[in-house]
Amino acid sequence: MKNIVIALVFLCSLVFCQNYPQRIISLGPYLTEEIYLLKADDNLIACTTYCKAKNKERIGSVMGVDIEKIVALKPDLVLATPLTKKDSLEKLKSLGINVVLLPYPKNFSSLCEQFMELGRLLGKERKAKAIIERSKKKINAIKERTKNFPKPSVIVQVGANPLWVAGYNTMINDFIEFAGGVNIGPKESAPYSKEEVIKNNPDVIIIMEMGIIGENEKKNWERIRVINAGKNKRIYIMDAYELGSPTPSSFAKTLKKIAKILHPRN
Repeated sequence: MKNIVIALVFLCSLVFCQNYPQRIISLGPYLTEEIYLLKADDNLIACTTYCKAKNKERIGSVMGVDIEKIVALKPDLVLATPLTKKDSLEKLKSLGINVVLLPYPKNFSSLCEQFMELGRLLGKERKAKAIIERSKKKINAIKERTKNFPKPSVIVQVGANPLWVAGYNTMINDFIEFAGGVNIGPKESAPYSKEEVIKNNPDVIIIMEMGIIGENEKKNWERIRVINAGKNKRIYIMDAYELGSPTPSSFAKTLKKIAKILHPRN
């Protein structure tokens, strides 16, 4: 009888226990944020200098990673982004390192898909699914509340010198549309002229945070009174992480802020 019990315990361990990674390195800020959201940060041993993580080893920047340091840390999983240099990834793979490239999500739907894939990799699939469902519920509530409001035209500035504006092919487009606005930027994120902005006459301009440069850009736009955003002082600065590196959970929080910016009286 005792032998049968031992055998059953062993079989159960084979069925229910999988060999999930215990030593993870993240090469992207948005991946690091998602690891923390999934409560898997105890297994995160290193990340980039751009990641918001405390007491973790740093292995270089998003694009320039320290191969020798990564190998020395003996990770069983390295999570990479499209910004990681291809030759660095190939080198790591040739040294026997398990590397998984997760694409940068371009909209909320692909963000959820990527997050679920990360959840599967880390053995946190049920938690990932629950987080996504909660976020979708909050997002749908915001969309429902704003659907009959007037839709202000919006431009989101993501760079200066040259001026860059977020296009339709970005996560930012979902932020604008879900919040009840209209993105009047280009089809794809690209250099843009102030003359084009003036011609399109946005009701709202949102500037992705760029420190002192962002503050100067805001002042410059406020001086241009021929556009509605300048005339009505509807120019705002938002955190770069909120707009550029959301998790499913933070997407809902940021969307709520944008909805308030676009519909301040509702």
